[in-house]
Formats: sequence, structure tokens, C-alpha cells
Amino acid sequence: MGAKSFIVRGLGNEESFCSCSHGAGRVMSRTKAKKLFSVEDQIRATAHVECRKDAEVIDEIPMAYKDIDAVMAAQSDLVEVIYTLRQVVCVKG
Repeated sequence: MGAKSFIVRGLGNEESFCSCSHGAGRVMSRTKAKKLFSVEDQIRATAHVECRKDAEVIDEIPMAYKDIDAVMAAQSDLVEVIYTLRQVVCVKG
């Protein structure tokens, strides 16, 4: 919720079996995120995104995930960024 997305082209790095990460990954568990953050935090963090902003989705708050820019920089030998997309909507069941 709230992070950028990327369209990439694989560079064919055989050491990584020609693969790359498919997301940023979490920096904390869902349980910890629910304890640490409030609905108000969620509202502020996702102000630019049309999405649910309630206690049921607190565990998806952007701060529960790794910095996507750092993740992309770490795999610059695996992929070439073709497009960077800005999130405007997020649908969570």
C-alpha cells in the first residue's frame, strides 16, 4: 500500500538463476505492525492512495515493508527498470 511499482527487464544473471525479487519484503511481522501502528498512522502513510484505512489492514502499512528503492538498487545487476509506476489505488479483500 503506497509504494512504487516497477516494470523491469531481466538482465539474465545466471548466478541468480535469471530471477529477481518480486517485492520489497517485510521489515516486521504482521503482529508487530498491528501493535506498533495506529489507524491514524495508516491514514497519513496512504493519504495519496485510494485504499482501505482501517484496523483490519494496519499490517499492510507501508512502514512494515522494506524501502523499495533500496531493494531495487540492490538488484541493479539483475534487472533494468523500464517504467516506474506510482500507486493510486490498492484493493485489499
